[in-house]
Amino acid sequence: MITNKTFNEINIGDTASLERTLTKRDVDMFAVISGDMNPTHLSDEYAQMLLERQKVSGHSMWGGALISSLLGNDLPGPGTVYKSQHLEFHGALELEDTLTVSITVKEKRAAENTVIFDCQAVNQRNEEIISGIAEVRAPSKKASGAGVAAHDLTYHARHAFRDLIEKVQDDDPISVAVAHPCSKAALEGAIDAARADIIEPVLVGPGARIRQLADELEIDISHYELVDSPHSHASAAEAVSLCRGGRTESLMKGSLHTDEFMSAILKKETGLRTASRVSHVFILDVPTYPRPLFLTDAAINIYPDLEGKIHIVNNAVSLAHALGIETPRVAILSAVETINPKIPSTLEAASLCKMADRGQIAGAILDGPLAFDNAISKEAALIKGIQSEVAGQADIFVVPDLEAGNMLAKQLTYLIDADAAGIVVGARVPVILTSRADSARARLTSCAVAAAAAMAKRTGAKGINASV
Repeated sequence: MITNKTFNEINIGDTASLERTLTKRDVDMFAVISGDMNPTHLSDEYAQMLLERQKVSGHSMWGGALISSLLGNDLPGPGTVYKSQHLEFHGALELEDTLTVSITVKEKRAAENTVIFDCQAVNQRNEEIISGIAEVRAPSKKASGAGVAAHDLTYHARHAFRDLIEKVQDDDPISVAVAHPCSKAALEGAIDAARADIIEPVLVGPGARIRQLADELEIDISHYELVDSPHSHASAAEAVSLCRGGRTESLMKGSLHTDEFMSAILKKETGLRTASRVSHVFILDVPTYPRPLFLTDAAINIYPDLEGKIHIVNNAVSLAHALGIETPRVAILSAVETINPKIPSTLEAASLCKMADRGQIAGAILDGPLAFDNAISKEAALIKGIQSEVAGQADIFVVPDLEAGNMLAKQLTYLIDADAAGIVVGARVPVILTSRADSARARLTSCAVAAAAAMAKRTGAKGINASV
Protein backbone atom coordinates (compact mmCIF):
# COMPACT_ATOMS: atom_id res chain seq x y z
CA MET A 1 0.00 0.00 0.00
CA ILE A 2 1.28 3.46 -0.87
CA THR A 3 1.39 6.16 1.78
CA ASN A 4 2.33 9.83 2.02
CA LYS A 5 2.28 12.78 4.39
CA THR A 6 0.05 15.69 3.56
CA PHE A 7 1.20 19.25 4.20
CA ASN A 8 -0.79 19.40 7.44
CA GLU A 9 0.78 16.15 8.71
CA ILE A 10 4.36 17.30 8.17
CA ASN A 11 6.27 18.79 11.10
CA ILE A 12 9.54 20.70 11.30
CA GLY A 13 12.30 18.15 11.99
CA ASP A 14 10.61 15.23 10.23
CA THR A 15 13.21 13.14 8.45
CA ALA A 16 13.64 10.24 6.05
CA SER A 17 16.67 8.37 4.78
CA LEU A 18 17.78 5.58 2.48
CA GLU A 19 20.97 3.64 1.80
CA ARG A 20 22.17 2.60 -1.64
CA THR A 21 25.40 1.06 -2.96
CA LEU A 22 26.69 2.36 -6.30
CA THR A 23 27.36 -0.48 -8.75
CA LYS A 24 28.80 -0.50 -12.25
CA ARG A 25 25.31 -1.30 -13.52
CA ASP A 26 23.97 1.86 -11.87
CA VAL A 27 26.64 3.93 -13.61
CA ASP A 28 25.95 2.36 -17.01
CA MET A 29 22.17 2.67 -16.69
CA PHE A 30 22.35 6.26 -15.50
CA ALA A 31 24.57 7.10 -18.47
CA VAL A 32 22.04 5.60 -20.88
CA ILE A 33 18.97 7.15 -19.25
CA SER A 34 20.49 10.60 -18.76
CA GLY A 35 22.52 10.67 -21.97
CA ASP A 36 25.60 11.69 -19.96
CA MET A 37 28.23 9.57 -21.68
CA ASN A 38 31.24 11.34 -20.12
CA PRO A 39 33.91 8.63 -20.57
CA THR A 40 35.40 9.29 -17.12
CA HIS A 41 32.31 7.51 -15.78
CA LEU A 42 32.65 4.58 -18.16
CA SER A 43 36.37 3.93 -18.76
CA ASP A 44 39.20 3.57 -16.24
CA GLU A 45 41.60 4.70 -18.97
CA TYR A 46 39.81 8.03 -19.42
CA ALA A 47 39.39 8.46 -15.67
CA GLN A 48 43.16 8.11 -15.27
CA MET A 49 43.97 10.36 -18.23
CA LEU A 50 41.51 13.21 -17.62
CA LEU A 51 40.92 13.17 -13.86
CA GLU A 52 44.00 11.30 -12.57
CA ARG A 53 41.74 8.77 -10.85
CA GLN A 54 42.56 5.06 -10.86
CA LYS A 55 38.99 4.00 -11.60
CA VAL A 56 35.75 5.38 -12.97
CA SER A 57 33.49 7.31 -10.63
CA GLY A 58 29.73 7.62 -10.62
CA HIS A 59 27.68 10.53 -11.91
CA SER A 60 27.18 13.09 -9.17
CA MET A 61 23.53 13.46 -10.17
CA TRP A 62 22.98 9.78 -9.41
CA GLY A 63 23.21 10.84 -5.77
CA GLY A 64 20.91 13.75 -6.51
CA ALA A 65 18.37 11.33 -7.96
CA LEU A 66 18.35 9.45 -4.66
CA ILE A 67 17.22 12.66 -2.93
CA SER A 68 14.41 12.90 -5.47
CA SER A 69 13.39 9.31 -4.76
CA LEU A 70 13.18 10.01 -1.02
CA LEU A 71 10.95 13.03 -1.60
CA GLY A 72 8.71 11.19 -4.05
CA ASN A 73 8.49 7.87 -2.22
CA ASP A 74 8.74 8.63 1.48
CA LEU A 75 8.54 12.24 2.65
CA PRO A 76 6.20 13.79 1.66
CA GLY A 77 5.69 10.84 -0.71
CA PRO A 78 3.30 10.32 -3.66
CA GLY A 79 1.80 13.60 -4.86
CA THR A 80 4.92 15.64 -4.15
CA VAL A 81 5.84 18.23 -6.79
CA TYR A 82 9.40 19.57 -7.07
CA LYS A 83 9.73 23.38 -7.06
CA SER A 84 13.52 23.73 -6.82
CA GLN A 85 16.65 21.88 -5.84
CA HIS A 86 20.06 23.30 -4.91
CA LEU A 87 22.93 20.84 -4.54
CA GLU A 88 26.63 21.10 -3.71
CA PHE A 89 28.98 18.20 -4.50
CA HIS A 90 31.88 17.72 -2.12
CA GLY A 91 33.51 14.48 -3.29
CA ALA A 92 33.53 11.74 -5.89
CA LEU A 93 31.10 8.83 -5.93
CA GLU A 94 33.32 5.74 -6.13
CA LEU A 95 32.11 2.35 -7.33
CA GLU A 96 30.83 0.18 -4.46
CA ASP A 97 30.49 3.26 -2.21
CA THR A 98 27.40 3.09 -0.02
CA LEU A 99 25.58 6.40 0.22
CA THR A 100 23.29 7.22 3.13
CA VAL A 101 20.94 9.93 1.88
CA SER A 102 18.80 11.88 4.32
CA ILE A 103 16.27 14.72 4.11
CA THR A 104 15.00 16.81 7.03
CA VAL A 105 12.13 19.29 7.11
CA LYS A 106 13.63 22.75 7.66
CA GLU A 107 10.69 25.06 7.00
CA LYS A 108 6.99 25.10 6.06
CA ARG A 109 5.19 27.81 4.09
CA ALA A 110 1.42 27.81 3.76
CA ALA A 111 1.61 29.32 0.29
CA GLU A 112 1.19 26.43 -2.16
CA ASN A 113 1.82 23.88 0.64
CA THR A 114 5.56 24.56 0.32
CA VAL A 115 8.04 22.52 2.38
CA ILE A 116 11.81 23.21 2.52
CA PHE A 117 14.18 20.29 3.17
CA ASP A 118 17.83 20.07 4.16
CA CYS A 119 19.44 17.32 2.07
CA GLN A 120 22.63 15.37 2.69
CA ALA A 121 24.45 12.29 1.39
CA VAL A 122 27.42 10.70 3.15
CA ASN A 123 29.44 7.62 2.19
CA GLN A 124 30.41 4.64 4.32
CA ARG A 125 33.46 6.55 5.56
CA ASN A 126 31.12 9.28 6.87
CA GLU A 127 32.45 11.70 4.25
CA GLU A 128 29.92 14.27 3.06
CA ILE A 129 29.41 13.83 -0.68
CA ILE A 130 26.32 15.97 -1.33
CA SER A 131 24.52 18.72 0.57
CA GLY A 132 21.71 21.01 -0.47
CA ILE A 133 18.22 22.41 -0.15
CA ALA A 134 15.03 21.08 -1.77
CA GLU A 135 11.78 23.00 -2.11
CA VAL A 136 8.64 21.01 -2.88
CA ARG A 137 4.87 21.34 -2.91
CA ALA A 138 3.51 18.75 -0.49
CA PRO A 139 0.33 16.84 -1.32
CA SER A 140 -2.95 18.00 0.18
CA LYS A 141 -4.70 14.64 -0.30
CA LYS A 142 -3.92 11.38 1.47
CA ALA A 143 -2.72 8.58 -0.82
CA SER A 144 -4.72 5.37 -0.96
CA GLY A 145 -4.49 2.19 -2.99
CA ALA A 146 -1.98 -0.48 -3.82
CA GLY A 147 0.24 1.65 -6.03
CA VAL A 148 2.31 0.09 -8.80
CA ALA A 149 3.71 -3.37 -8.00
CA ALA A 150 7.42 -3.68 -8.59
CA HIS A 151 6.90 -6.80 -10.71
CA ASP A 152 4.74 -4.78 -13.13
CA LEU A 153 7.82 -2.80 -14.19
CA THR A 154 9.83 -4.05 -17.14
CA TYR A 155 13.14 -3.51 -15.38
CA HIS A 156 12.87 -4.60 -11.77
CA ALA A 157 14.40 -2.81 -8.83
CA ARG A 158 16.54 -5.62 -7.48
CA HIS A 159 16.96 -6.00 -3.76
CA ALA A 160 17.21 -9.77 -3.33
CA PHE A 161 20.93 -9.95 -2.65
CA ARG A 162 20.97 -6.75 -0.63
CA ASP A 163 18.23 -8.13 1.62
CA LEU A 164 20.04 -11.47 1.94
CA ILE A 165 23.31 -9.75 2.87
CA GLU A 166 21.55 -7.68 5.51
CA LYS A 167 19.86 -10.79 6.91
CA VAL A 168 23.02 -12.85 7.30
CA GLN A 169 24.74 -9.85 8.89
CA ASP A 170 22.25 -10.16 11.75
CA ASP A 171 23.95 -13.41 12.83
CA ASP A 172 27.55 -14.19 13.73
CA PRO A 173 29.84 -14.52 10.69
CA ILE A 174 30.50 -18.05 9.49
CA SER A 175 34.04 -19.42 9.56
CA VAL A 176 35.36 -20.05 6.05
CA ALA A 177 38.53 -21.85 4.95
CA VAL A 178 39.81 -19.87 1.95
CA ALA A 179 41.96 -22.16 -0.19
CA HIS A 180 45.01 -20.48 -1.73
CA PRO A 181 44.00 -16.78 -1.81
CA CYS A 182 47.10 -15.80 -3.77
CA SER A 183 45.60 -13.40 -6.31
CA LYS A 184 44.16 -9.91 -5.93
CA ALA A 185 40.59 -11.04 -6.68
CA ALA A 186 40.77 -14.07 -4.37
CA LEU A 187 42.20 -12.21 -1.39
CA GLU A 188 40.03 -9.13 -1.80
CA GLY A 189 36.91 -11.26 -2.20
CA ALA A 190 37.49 -12.97 1.14
CA ILE A 191 38.44 -9.78 2.97
CA ASP A 192 35.48 -7.84 1.53
CA ALA A 193 33.12 -10.51 2.90
CA ALA A 194 34.92 -10.39 6.25
CA ARG A 195 34.61 -6.60 6.41
CA ALA A 196 30.92 -6.97 5.65
CA ASP A 197 30.58 -9.25 8.73
CA ILE A 198 29.50 -12.21 6.60
CA ILE A 199 32.50 -14.53 7.06
CA GLU A 200 35.45 -15.02 9.36
CA PRO A 201 38.16 -16.20 6.94
CA VAL A 202 40.92 -18.66 7.63
CA LEU A 203 43.49 -18.00 4.91
CA VAL A 204 45.15 -21.23 3.77
CA GLY A 205 48.19 -20.95 1.51
CA PRO A 206 51.85 -19.93 1.30
CA GLY A 207 52.13 -17.53 4.23
CA ALA A 208 54.92 -15.33 2.88
CA ARG A 209 53.22 -15.00 -0.51
CA ILE A 210 49.86 -14.07 1.02
CA ARG A 211 51.42 -11.50 3.35
CA GLN A 212 53.34 -9.93 0.46
CA LEU A 213 50.18 -9.72 -1.63
CA ALA A 214 48.26 -8.18 1.28
CA ASP A 215 51.00 -5.55 1.71
CA GLU A 216 50.90 -4.71 -1.99
CA LEU A 217 47.12 -4.31 -1.83
CA GLU A 218 47.35 -2.39 1.48
CA ILE A 219 45.09 -4.95 3.19
CA ASP A 220 45.56 -5.64 6.89
CA ILE A 221 45.25 -9.40 7.39
CA SER A 222 46.67 -9.45 10.91
CA HIS A 223 43.16 -10.02 12.32
CA TYR A 224 42.70 -13.27 10.41
CA GLU A 225 44.11 -16.73 10.96
CA LEU A 226 46.71 -17.77 8.39
CA VAL A 227 47.47 -21.47 7.87
CA ASP A 228 50.72 -21.95 5.98
CA SER A 229 50.86 -24.46 3.11
CA PRO A 230 53.56 -24.85 0.46
CA HIS A 231 51.49 -24.91 -2.75
CA SER A 232 47.95 -24.92 -4.17
CA HIS A 233 47.47 -28.69 -3.92
CA ALA A 234 48.37 -28.63 -0.22
CA SER A 235 46.21 -25.52 0.28
CA ALA A 236 43.14 -27.31 -1.06
CA ALA A 237 43.79 -30.40 1.07
CA GLU A 238 44.35 -28.36 4.25
CA ALA A 239 41.27 -26.17 3.68
CA VAL A 240 39.13 -29.28 3.16
CA SER A 241 40.61 -30.79 6.31
CA LEU A 242 39.60 -27.72 8.33
CA CYS A 243 36.00 -28.17 7.16
CA ARG A 244 36.03 -31.92 7.66
CA GLY A 245 37.26 -31.46 11.24
CA GLY A 246 34.57 -28.87 12.03
CA ARG A 247 36.92 -25.93 12.50
CA THR A 248 35.32 -24.05 9.62
CA GLU A 249 31.72 -24.01 8.39
CA SER A 250 32.32 -23.34 4.71
CA LEU A 251 34.99 -23.57 2.01
CA MET A 252 35.97 -20.91 -0.51
CA LYS A 253 37.99 -21.30 -3.69
CA GLY A 254 40.96 -18.97 -4.05
CA SER A 255 43.37 -18.69 -6.97
CA LEU A 256 43.74 -22.37 -7.76
CA HIS A 257 42.23 -24.35 -10.61
CA THR A 258 38.68 -25.58 -10.11
CA ASP A 259 39.61 -29.20 -10.93
CA GLU A 260 42.31 -29.18 -8.28
CA PHE A 261 39.95 -27.62 -5.75
CA MET A 262 37.07 -30.01 -6.43
CA SER A 263 39.39 -33.03 -6.44
CA ALA A 264 40.24 -32.38 -2.79
CA ILE A 265 36.56 -32.03 -1.93
CA LEU A 266 35.52 -35.26 -3.66
CA LYS A 267 38.17 -37.61 -2.28
CA LYS A 268 36.41 -40.52 -0.60
CA GLU A 269 38.62 -40.84 2.47
CA THR A 270 39.63 -37.24 3.17
CA GLY A 271 37.11 -35.09 1.30
CA LEU A 272 33.70 -33.63 2.07
CA ARG A 273 31.43 -36.11 0.31
CA THR A 274 28.09 -37.13 1.74
CA ALA A 275 25.40 -39.55 0.62
CA SER A 276 24.29 -36.84 -1.79
CA ARG A 277 26.02 -36.09 -5.08
CA VAL A 278 27.46 -32.58 -5.12
CA SER A 279 26.03 -30.05 -7.54
CA HIS A 280 26.26 -26.36 -8.29
CA VAL A 281 23.49 -23.77 -8.01
CA PHE A 282 23.56 -20.31 -9.56
CA ILE A 283 21.25 -17.78 -7.92
CA LEU A 284 20.50 -15.00 -10.38
CA ASP A 285 18.74 -11.71 -9.78
CA VAL A 286 17.37 -11.08 -13.27
CA PRO A 287 16.05 -7.59 -14.14
CA THR A 288 13.11 -8.97 -16.14
CA TYR A 289 12.02 -11.67 -13.69
CA PRO A 290 10.24 -10.82 -10.43
CA ARG A 291 11.99 -13.35 -8.19
CA PRO A 292 15.47 -14.83 -7.73
CA LEU A 293 16.17 -17.57 -10.27
CA PHE A 294 17.98 -20.70 -9.09
CA LEU A 295 19.75 -22.44 -11.99
CA THR A 296 21.23 -25.91 -11.62
CA ASP A 297 23.53 -27.61 -12.54
CA ALA A 298 25.76 -25.42 -14.71
CA ALA A 299 29.21 -26.14 -13.26
CA ILE A 300 29.72 -29.65 -11.84
CA ASN A 301 27.65 -32.47 -13.36
CA ILE A 302 28.22 -32.57 -17.11
CA TYR A 303 25.55 -34.99 -18.38
CA PRO A 304 23.57 -36.09 -15.31
CA ASP A 305 21.27 -39.09 -15.60
CA LEU A 306 17.99 -39.48 -13.72
CA GLU A 307 19.73 -40.50 -10.51
CA GLY A 308 22.02 -37.51 -10.75
CA LYS A 309 19.09 -35.17 -11.34
CA ILE A 310 17.36 -36.46 -8.22
CA HIS A 311 20.35 -35.24 -6.20
CA ILE A 312 20.52 -31.99 -8.17
CA VAL A 313 16.85 -31.25 -7.45
CA ASN A 314 17.09 -32.15 -3.77
CA ASN A 315 20.23 -30.05 -3.30
CA ALA A 316 18.62 -27.01 -4.92
CA VAL A 317 15.43 -27.42 -2.90
CA SER A 318 17.43 -27.62 0.34
CA LEU A 319 19.29 -24.44 -0.60
CA ALA A 320 16.02 -22.66 -1.40
CA HIS A 321 14.72 -23.70 2.03
CA ALA A 322 17.88 -22.31 3.66
CA LEU A 323 17.28 -19.02 1.89
CA GLY A 324 13.73 -18.80 3.20
CA ILE A 325 11.66 -20.16 0.29
CA GLU A 326 9.38 -22.63 2.03
CA THR A 327 7.94 -24.43 -1.00
CA PRO A 328 10.02 -23.65 -4.08
CA ARG A 329 8.56 -24.24 -7.52
CA VAL A 330 10.85 -26.35 -9.68
CA ALA A 331 10.81 -26.28 -13.49
CA ILE A 332 12.47 -29.28 -15.14
CA LEU A 333 13.67 -27.85 -18.45
CA SER A 334 13.94 -29.41 -21.86
CA ALA A 335 13.65 -28.22 -25.45
CA VAL A 336 9.92 -29.03 -25.52
CA GLU A 337 7.04 -29.30 -23.09
CA THR A 338 5.87 -32.72 -24.27
CA ILE A 339 7.31 -36.13 -23.48
CA ASN A 340 9.35 -37.39 -26.41
CA PRO A 341 11.19 -40.74 -26.19
CA LYS A 342 13.84 -39.34 -28.53
CA ILE A 343 14.70 -36.59 -26.02
CA PRO A 344 15.91 -38.24 -22.79
CA SER A 345 15.55 -35.06 -20.73
CA THR A 346 11.76 -35.14 -21.27
CA LEU A 347 11.57 -38.69 -19.88
CA GLU A 348 13.72 -37.72 -16.90
CA ALA A 349 11.53 -34.68 -16.26
CA ALA A 350 8.40 -36.82 -16.25
CA SER A 351 10.00 -39.31 -13.85
CA LEU A 352 11.10 -36.54 -11.47
CA CYS A 353 7.59 -35.07 -11.41
CA LYS A 354 6.00 -38.46 -10.70
CA MET A 355 8.52 -39.03 -7.90
CA ALA A 356 7.45 -35.70 -6.40
CA ASP A 357 3.79 -36.70 -6.71
CA ARG A 358 4.52 -39.84 -4.69
CA GLY A 359 6.64 -38.13 -2.03
CA GLN A 360 10.04 -39.39 -3.19
CA ILE A 361 11.06 -35.77 -3.71
CA ALA A 362 9.64 -33.55 -0.97
CA GLY A 363 9.47 -29.90 -0.03
CA ALA A 364 8.81 -28.48 -3.50
CA ILE A 365 6.35 -28.36 -6.40
CA LEU A 366 7.75 -29.86 -9.61
CA ASP A 367 6.61 -29.59 -13.20
CA GLY A 368 8.20 -30.71 -16.44
CA PRO A 369 9.20 -31.13 -19.06
CA LEU A 370 8.90 -27.38 -19.64
CA ALA A 371 10.55 -25.39 -22.39
CA PHE A 372 12.21 -22.27 -21.01
CA ASP A 373 9.52 -19.93 -22.35
CA ASN A 374 6.82 -21.92 -20.55
CA ALA A 375 8.79 -22.00 -17.32
CA ILE A 376 9.46 -18.26 -17.36
CA SER A 377 6.12 -17.02 -18.72
CA LYS A 378 2.64 -18.01 -17.56
CA GLU A 379 1.23 -16.43 -20.72
CA ALA A 380 3.40 -18.63 -22.95
CA ALA A 381 2.26 -21.70 -21.03
CA LEU A 382 -1.43 -20.77 -21.33
CA ILE A 383 -1.12 -20.17 -25.07
CA LYS A 384 0.18 -23.74 -25.37
CA GLY A 385 -2.60 -25.07 -23.15
CA ILE A 386 -0.31 -25.90 -20.20
CA GLN A 387 -2.00 -25.75 -16.80
CA SER A 388 0.83 -25.47 -14.29
CA GLU A 389 1.53 -24.31 -10.74
CA VAL A 390 5.13 -23.70 -11.80
CA ALA A 391 4.94 -21.93 -15.16
CA GLY A 392 5.69 -18.22 -14.91
CA GLN A 393 6.59 -18.41 -11.24
CA ALA A 394 9.37 -21.00 -11.05
CA ASP A 395 12.06 -20.53 -8.44
CA ILE A 396 14.37 -23.38 -9.50
CA PHE A 397 15.29 -24.21 -13.10
CA VAL A 398 16.83 -27.65 -13.60
CA VAL A 399 18.68 -27.78 -16.93
CA PRO A 400 19.20 -30.92 -19.03
CA ASP A 401 23.01 -30.76 -18.84
CA LEU A 402 25.94 -28.56 -17.90
CA GLU A 403 26.34 -27.11 -21.40
CA ALA A 404 22.77 -25.81 -21.49
CA GLY A 405 22.99 -24.48 -17.94
CA ASN A 406 26.34 -22.77 -18.38
CA MET A 407 25.26 -21.03 -21.58
CA LEU A 408 21.95 -19.95 -20.03
CA ALA A 409 23.64 -18.56 -16.91
CA LYS A 410 26.14 -16.57 -18.97
CA GLN A 411 23.44 -15.30 -21.33
CA LEU A 412 21.43 -13.98 -18.40
CA THR A 413 24.53 -12.45 -16.83
CA TYR A 414 26.08 -10.82 -19.87
CA LEU A 415 23.09 -10.06 -22.13
CA ILE A 416 20.54 -8.79 -19.61
CA ASP A 417 22.88 -7.88 -16.76
CA ALA A 418 21.67 -10.35 -14.14
CA ASP A 419 23.43 -10.40 -10.79
CA ALA A 420 24.77 -13.87 -10.05
CA ALA A 421 25.95 -15.78 -7.02
CA GLY A 422 26.81 -19.46 -6.87
CA ILE A 423 27.78 -22.23 -4.50
CA VAL A 424 28.35 -25.96 -4.54
CA VAL A 425 25.88 -27.91 -2.42
CA GLY A 426 25.58 -31.53 -1.38
CA ALA A 427 28.95 -31.61 0.41
CA ARG A 428 29.42 -31.52 4.19
CA VAL A 429 29.64 -27.72 4.01
CA PRO A 430 28.55 -25.13 1.44
CA VAL A 431 31.35 -24.43 -1.02
CA ILE A 432 31.90 -20.95 -2.48
CA LEU A 433 33.10 -21.68 -6.00
CA THR A 434 34.17 -18.36 -7.49
CA SER A 435 35.41 -17.64 -10.99
CA ARG A 436 38.31 -15.41 -12.00
CA ALA A 437 35.79 -13.34 -14.00
CA ASP A 438 33.45 -12.83 -11.04
CA SER A 439 32.92 -9.25 -9.88
CA ALA A 440 33.52 -8.21 -6.29
CA ARG A 441 29.74 -8.06 -5.89
CA ALA A 442 29.33 -11.64 -7.13
CA ARG A 443 31.95 -12.89 -4.67
CA LEU A 444 30.25 -11.07 -1.80
CA THR A 445 26.79 -12.38 -2.65
CA SER A 446 28.14 -15.93 -3.07
CA CYS A 447 29.54 -15.66 0.46
CA ALA A 448 26.13 -14.46 1.67
CA VAL A 449 24.40 -17.45 0.06
CA ALA A 450 26.91 -19.83 1.67
CA ALA A 451 26.43 -18.06 5.00
CA ALA A 452 22.66 -18.56 4.83
CA ALA A 453 23.15 -22.27 4.09
CA ALA A 454 25.71 -22.66 6.89
CA MET A 455 23.53 -20.79 9.37
CA ALA A 456 20.59 -23.06 8.59
CA LYS A 457 22.84 -26.05 9.28
CA ARG A 458 24.28 -24.37 12.39
CA THR A 459 20.87 -23.86 13.97
CA GLY A 460 19.22 -26.95 12.59
CA ALA A 461 16.50 -24.68 11.22
CA LYS A 462 14.89 -25.07 7.86
CA GLY A 463 15.96 -21.61 6.71
CA ILE A 464 16.87 -18.08 7.72
CA ASN A 465 13.20 -16.99 7.66
CA ALA A 466 13.73 -14.32 5.05
CA SER A 467 13.06 -15.03 1.43
CA VAL A 468 15.75 -13.76 -0.95
